[in-house]
Amino acid sequence: IKPTGKAFSGNLIHQPLVHMERLELLRNVCRDTALRDLSHTAVSKFVLDRIFVCDKHKILFCQTPKVGNTQWKKVLIVLNGAFSSIEEIPENIVHDHEKNGLPRLSSFSDSEIKKRLNLYFKFFIVRDPFERLISAFKDKFVHNPRFEPWYRHEIAPGIIRKYRKNRTETKGLQFEDFVRYLGDPNHRWLDVQFGDHIIHWVTYVELCAPCEITYSVIGHHETLEDDAPYILKAAGIDHLVSYPTIPPGITVYNRTKVERYFSGISKRDIRRLYARFEGDFKLFGYREPDFLLN
Repeated sequence: IKPTGKAFSGNLIHQPLVHMERLELLRNVCRDTALRDLSHTAVSKFVLDRIFVCDKHKILFCQTPKVGNTQWKKVLIVLNGAFSSIEEIPENIVHDHEKNGLPRLSSFSDSEIKKRLNLYFKFFIVRDPFERLISAFKDKFVHNPRFEPWYRHEIAPGIIRKYRKNRTETKGLQFEDFVRYLGDPNHRWLDVQFGDHIIHWVTYVELCAPCEITYSVIGHHETLEDDAPYILKAAGIDHLVSYPTIPPGITVYNRTKVERYFSGISKRDIRRLYARFEGDFKLFGYREPDFLLN
């Protein structure tokens, strides 16, 4: 009998290899001493706050905003038993960490943290670093949801005051101002004032400590259609829950969009931005955006 259907497409056979290669690349880049400062970070409370725990199925998920994280959180909320299906979870509960039954790793004792880091299935999702920054900028400063006024009223003015070239301009935060802030080697001075809001744009290295924590799988936003089922299977939960349907075209890398956003920005500012995010590009196999740098 000939196998039919998607389950037997080349992707599924090819997938374990793709994921092994990703982890091998990660390990090699972590060992590269030239990139040490860009690839290593302490497993601090900031990192442990990003990692959500599903004890029932022994899973840890590190949250990297702007890559479909809300959906993964919903998957884990269902697995933890707070709701019986993804559809039943009210939107306002997903990010309410008191009510969603999804503890953070930081809420456990040191020995409990160590035990979970050693034994559990651990994963997170990445996407092209520059495209992620565009997405964060659009979401937080352009569309700026009503329930998060601080991005527009506190963070944007803080960045403008420090990084806007032309002080007489009165328009809201521009992508250029944002890029200048992110590429500034002294960005931490503002980061501290912005608190945890920076999770939307700091590096994956700072969020998830991929060289310090041995992750089981790293999903890519660009291949989420294949990666999501693979992750559920690898974690042994594919029979319990499925990842919500991904709207077509939403995960595809859009070079034209990246070019458009960076078109008015000086090469110097783009180079400084790349210098800060180079670890993310190299660790996860994203190609250096030569078309912007040269």
